[in-house]
Amino acid sequence: MSRTGYHHGDLRAGLLASALELVETSGPEQLSLRAVARAAGVSPNAPYNHYADKAALLEALAEHCFDQLRGELAAAVSAADPGDEITAVATAAVRYALGHPGLYRLAVAHLCSDNPRTRAAEDAMKAVVENSVTAATGRPGSAALTAGVWALAQGLTLLLVDGSLKPPPQQDVDEFVREVVQETLTLGRPD
Repeated sequence: MSRTGYHHGDLRAGLLASALELVETSGPEQLSLRAVARAAGVSPNAPYNHYADKAALLEALAEHCFDQLRGELAAAVSAADPGDEITAVATAAVRYALGHPGLYRLAVAHLCSDNPRTRAAEDAMKAVVENSVTAATGRPGSAALTAGVWALAQGLTLLLVDGSLKPPPQQDVDEFVREVVQETLTLGRPD
């Protein structure tokens, strides 16, 4: 959405909002500082006051995604029934990614970034996953189980976002994710 004559005190936030919109409508591959400036209704050079280059803008978008996702995961863990925190994390991750597929793909491409801010946001998000393991098991989160839970959630998320995996017609996505996570964690054994 172009905002001709766009002026306000928080250009950085305005540029980020325009970049978020462009990532979702055109994909991260099509993003450029010039396109962001045009969408924000500012001069082509204005983004350089806040982002040194496209890579810096992409890092800021990845950081934003990890921050949002952390909030969604934390809310899901807080609202989960005792013992259901891992399933809640996986379901929240899938739901977030399906709602923000362009941004999620961009963030995944920046996993393990060298940028300290992006790395901190990613680590904070992964800490929520670890907390879900601790809450569900009643003991400090095992690094291996935490990595496995995150890998399971990440794999399901990417397969569902890309359309490579679809729930059966009689199940919605949340039910499907819940069943996959529970069956995987229990190896299909009844409780």
